[in-house]
Amino acid sequence: MTRSLFLNLFGRMLLAILVAVLVHRYIHLANYMVGALLVLLAAAMALWTVFSLRRNLAPMQRAANSLVEGRQTPVNPAYSDFDALARALAAASGSVQNALLEAAESRRELEGLLDSMQDAVVAVDVNGRIQWTNRRMQRLIPGATLSGAVRVGRALVQTVRDPEVLDCVGSVLKERNVCVRRSTSLVPGRIYEVNAAPMPGGGAVAVLHDITRVEEVERTQRDFVANVSHELRTPLTSITGYVETLLDHETLSPVAREFLSTILKNATRMNRLTEDLLVMARVESASQELHPAPVAASVLVQDAVKAMSGLVAESSSGVDIEIGEVTSMQVYADVDAVMQVLGNLIENAVKYGLSRGDVRSRVIVSCHEVQEPIEGVEFRVRDFGQGIAYEHLNRIFERFYRVDKTRSRESGGTGLGLAIARHIVQSQGGAIRAESKMNVGSTFLFTLPKALYPVS
Repeated sequence: MTRSLFLNLFGRMLLAILVAVLVHRYIHLANYMVGALLVLLAAAMALWTVFSLRRNLAPMQRAANSLVEGRQTPVNPAYSDFDALARALAAASGSVQNALLEAAESRRELEGLLDSMQDAVVAVDVNGRIQWTNRRMQRLIPGATLSGAVRVGRALVQTVRDPEVLDCVGSVLKERNVCVRRSTSLVPGRIYEVNAAPMPGGGAVAVLHDITRVEEVERTQRDFVANVSHELRTPLTSITGYVETLLDHETLSPVAREFLSTILKNATRMNRLTEDLLVMARVESASQELHPAPVAASVLVQDAVKAMSGLVAESSSGVDIEIGEVTSMQVYADVDAVMQVLGNLIENAVKYGLSRGDVRSRVIVSCHEVQEPIEGVEFRVRDFGQGIAYEHLNRIFERFYRVDKTRSRESGGTGLGLAIARHIVQSQGGAIRAESKMNVGSTFLFTLPKALYPVS
């Protein structure tokens, strides 16, 4: 049976008072001696009380410490005043035990899920030491299972020798931003996409996805498109030449001339499509050699407008191409490639810049300095046509995607110009996008990086 701490202390105080009264009555000590005796008795009672409390609180302290270690220690307090605290510790211990069991089960499930992945996963701490890896990652390193190369606490740089993986993880640890890289030397003959992201508690996690098969399929598709386009170019050129020769004859009947004109129109369109397919295949396969160099953004804008103005003048189109605000900052880019991008965007603005009922269209080409998404120059090509609906803006840079299929075919478009422009810009470290409002116009914007070492 537990005792009450309050009654115990109250009894000790009464005992001390009783001893003092008896001493004063029967021994006849002086008042100061009685006071000194009371002080000694009070000190003795205090020491006794402290010792008793410490002895009875020790099990409580051991039970609280066991919660941190994940153990459950029963508590039987000597005083009833501590019963509520003992019950609270017992309830907390049970809750902690259940939480630890659930956490352990969740960890086992997560580890089982990650081990079943076909992608290699590795987590590192803030110092770049391995915290956890799945089985795929352990099998990825030759001889890692036997040599123990992939183990917790070992530095990632001592396990993975691929510079792209190490650079990507290092960038995440330093800048705390998501990083995506492409690795070709981690495993001979295999290509991996490395995705690394920071963890909330510090460190980083990297996922290595094998894209070798995807790269092979895409390369096969590019080769097929390039080969077919190359084979079609010769017969299409012959067809175009023969039809043009036939159209020069004055003895043709109106019906025959109409048929031949239709053949020439479609042959010319197919010839242009094959040319764009060849360019697209060359750009996507990275076989197109770029020669970037510092060049003033204003020069690129002026040359592009001058080149397109000549084409507009020859075709007698009702187009006004203007140069807006320009900057003299130099960008690091391939001049011919950038001219091709500007030419495609200006040509599209000329074709689709006419509003309903207008006889002339207006195109403004400009450029200015920006800090985001990269530090460099943003080029703008703006028209005042019908605009592009919002749902199409995210897809207009896809191959063969057309907002208005009928109008695109009538204008001779192949659906590859914007896709080619996107690949050229991205291959030079830039970004491209579009803004548009219906019945107001569209603006195509692309950014190129600033030249770190400009030339005079």
